[in-house]
Amino acid sequence: MRVERTNSNNNDFQALVQLLDAGLKIIDGDEAPFFAQYNKIDSIKHVVVLYDGEQAVSCGAFKEYEPGVAEIKRMFTREANRGKGFAAMVLEELEQWAAESGYTEAILETGNKMTAAIALYGKSGYERTPNYGQYIGVESSVCMKKMLKP
Repeated sequence: MRVERTNSNNNDFQALVQLLDAGLKIIDGDEAPFFAQYNKIDSIKHVVVLYDGEQAVSCGAFKEYEPGVAEIKRMFTREANRGKGFAAMVLEELEQWAAESGYTEAILETGNKMTAAIALYGKSGYERTPNYGQYIGVESSVCMKKMLKP
């Protein structure tokens, strides 16, 4: 296993995000265009890609939501590689990087149908919080937050 810190220009990250978006179109249905507008990957400076050998198997990113608060974005693991702890490894690396970069809190949004993601975030110390920003009033959104360790 190899974890690489990179940015959104990384070809492997872009390929994984294409798989993520294809799956989300099915899961989100009519709401997919609403969520897609908030998930652009151009100019994300903080991206993590996890490799199993030479294959990119999992990814995630964060961007500044507001000073001191990092928003976790674009978490994805290839279907064949799920259940092996890869997403937890990516999330842990993102949190560490965010803390190193001066962020004290991480927030995220996921869909209420994403039960595995919600479970992962809960196991990783995230707690549900009222929906923030563009997700206020969106019934299918689940927002979570966690204080980061310096």
